[in-house]
Formats: sequence, structure tokens, C-alpha cells
Amino acid sequence: MTSLSQDSSGPDSPTGEAAPWPVAELNAKVKQWVERLGHIWVEGQVTQVNMKPTWKLSYVTLRDVEQEASVQVTLSTSTLRSMTTPLKNGDRVIMYGKPAFYAGRGSFSLWVTKVRHVGIGELLARIEELKRALAAEGLFDPRLKRPLPFLPRRIGLITGRGSAAERDVLSVAQSRWPAVQFEVINTAVQGPTAVPQVIEALEKLDRDPTVDVIIIARGGGSVEDLLPFSEEALARAVSRISTPTVSAIGHEPDNPVLDNVADLRAATPTDAAKTVVPDVLAEKQLLTELRGRASGALRGWVANERRGLHNIRSRPVLADPLLPVKQQQDIVREAMQRKDRALGLAVRERRNHISSLKAQVNALGPSQTLARGYSVLQVVPRDGSGPAVVTGVEQVQPGSQLRIRVADGSITAAAMGVQAAPGGVEKKNTTTTNNEADNNDD
Repeated sequence: MTSLSQDSSGPDSPTGEAAPWPVAELNAKVKQWVERLGHIWVEGQVTQVNMKPTWKLSYVTLRDVEQEASVQVTLSTSTLRSMTTPLKNGDRVIMYGKPAFYAGRGSFSLWVTKVRHVGIGELLARIEELKRALAAEGLFDPRLKRPLPFLPRRIGLITGRGSAAERDVLSVAQSRWPAVQFEVINTAVQGPTAVPQVIEALEKLDRDPTVDVIIIARGGGSVEDLLPFSEEALARAVSRISTPTVSAIGHEPDNPVLDNVADLRAATPTDAAKTVVPDVLAEKQLLTELRGRASGALRGWVANERRGLHNIRSRPVLADPLLPVKQQQDIVREAMQRKDRALGLAVRERRNHISSLKAQVNALGPSQTLARGYSVLQVVPRDGSGPAVVTGVEQVQPGSQLRIRVADGSITAAAMGVQAAPGGVEKKNTTTTNNEADNNDD
């Protein structure tokens, strides 16, 4: 176990327990080390100016614009009084001086001999350069923009305490939707403390699961007043959080870097409230209009369907479903009737034709001739064959057996003699057999 009296100084320590430095010597050596830095330029924002006309020296607190860091500045009162624009809190300046360490009281300060305001043009140029750098990284990409909820349950509001921006957002939002809820965090909205306070508020609201959207609001002001909302630290903080963010800084012409990183840029705090919170009256009117349009469309559709059904039901095929069958039956029946009429006509025509032919046959047949007083003379051969019609005298010999056919019967006779006509008669092929004569008798 190490004794308390043992020398605990390190191997590189310039002192030892046995020979410690006096405070004066420590301060003297620190003074030497600090003053080796020489003259330097420093940029920051003025947060406090202590000056009196009777003082030879004045004191200023210079603060970092993005982080919680500050340095005490000492300069002659005449230097402050000779400035064209008086130095005041919130000014963005650059100072030329030499780090100084006061050995008597062991305090550090920056001894300044020159003070320059950062010009508006230079500030705007730096802002534009920052915009280009962040855009190149993709922080302004529209695809990264998160959509705002239609009806947020709870809205986070970051703004100055008692500011007009806070009153405008709250009054406009509540007039549009009385049930809307807010989680308000008041922060500095200008000066060196604005950026860290706004970032802290952002992270706090982002961790709250009930907050659906965050509004960062500030009223109008000069370029210097709106500088905190163009700081890189704030822009990156907004890009990191997951809750949709609305930027409502200044008025319409103002365009800090925050506008480009936020998910939505509102021209004014009032416009932000109108964008985030729907108008209950307008929504109710829209619902009423939509209901009316839907009801009218439904009624029109029902009316059209009814007309269509009526037209369909009024068609003969639906009035009498068997109508097509009946129509086909009528067609078949009519076709059969036409067929029967045509067939009957054809039969009658054939019968008439047969009757006509029969009448002609009867008129030209032997029976009709016999009926007119004529007779048919047949000779009966001795060989027993059938009788033959006598057409010439050469067929009959004296003593030949004859058969004389008359209309009502036949007469058997014998030839007493045969005499040929004088000069002879041209014979025609009119030989008729016994069967033909018998048939003619029928």
C-alpha cells in the first residue's frame, strides 16, 4: 500500500511533492504558454457588453454561435466608442486580439484591438454556401420529406415565450379544430442560446410518442435575428429526428436553412397552423357535400337500375317466357299447314291430270268407240290361240269363226264370204290382240 507521504508525481511532472510550485509561479508559466499563441481572429456572437464612458477598459462576452462556449473579451472603451455601429447584444462579429492570462487573479481573457461586424452580404453568402453543402449531402432531398398527419393528436410547438408567433399558432389552430392539443416549449429564438435550446426542445418532443408533428415558429426579424435558424447544427438536428417538422420562421421573403431541411415550409406561423390543423367547419361542409354527392349518385344509380329492370321486364320475352317457344310452334304449325296445302294441291293436280288422261284414254279407247255404234271384229284362229282383231280381208277366210264385239257384249258368227274393196286400202299397224281388246272392254 502506497504511503501518503510517498512522492506521487509522474515521471514527466516538472514538480515533485518535495518541491511544489507556488501559485505565482504556476500563473506565470501559464501566462507564458498562453501568450505564445500570438494574435488571432475569433468569430462569435456578442451576448453581454459592459461599458461605461468613464471606464478605460470595457468587457464583452463573446459566445460560440452553435455550442455552449464563451470567452471573456477585454478591450479599450475608446475602441468600442469609435465603432461606426455601436456594439450590442446579439451582434455577429469577428475580433482581432491576443489571448492573455492575468497572473494576479489567474483569469483568462482575450485582449482585443479590432472589432468588425460580420456584414449582411457575408452572412448571406455563408448561408448560401451552407445550403449548397447540405443539399449536396442530400438533406434537402424531397424524397426524405415526411408527410404530415391529416389530423394530429398532439402538436409540438417550439417558439419564444409570450411571442406573437405562439399566440397566432394557438389561436388559429384552436379556432379551426377546438379539440387540438399542444405541447409548447418556449426557447430563445435569437441570440447564442437559441440553437442549443431549440435542439434540446426538438429532441424532447421527438422522444414523446404522443406528438405527431412539430412546429418551429418565430415572427419576422432582421437577417441577424434569424441567423440561429440557418445554423448547421440545427439543420442536422431536424434531419435526424423522426417526427415531421414544420418550419414557420419569419415572413414570406425569409428563407433560412431550416426551411429547406424541414418537411414543410410555412410562410408564417399563422400559415403553419392552417397547414397542420384542418378546418373543422370546412371538413364538415366537405363531408356534407360528399354525403350529398354520394347520396345523389346512389339515387341516380338506383333510378338507372330501376329503369333498366323496367325495360327488361317490359320485353315480351320476360312478360311471357314461353313466347319464343310459342312463336316457334306457330312457325312450325304454319310450315306444316303450308306443306299440307302444297301437298294437297299437288295431289289434286295429279288426280286431275290422271282423270284428264283417263278421260282421254276412255275417249280414244274401243269402249267409247263401241258406245258410238261401232263394233270390233275378231277372228278366232283354228289353232286355239287368242282371237285377233280383223284389220284386213286377208285375215278372214270363208267359214272362219268370228267374234263381233259391241258395246254391250259380243256376237259369235261365221264368215260367209270375203270381198276386198276396189282399189285396196292402205293398211296401218293397228293389229290388236285379243288381250288388248279385252282390256279395252274393261
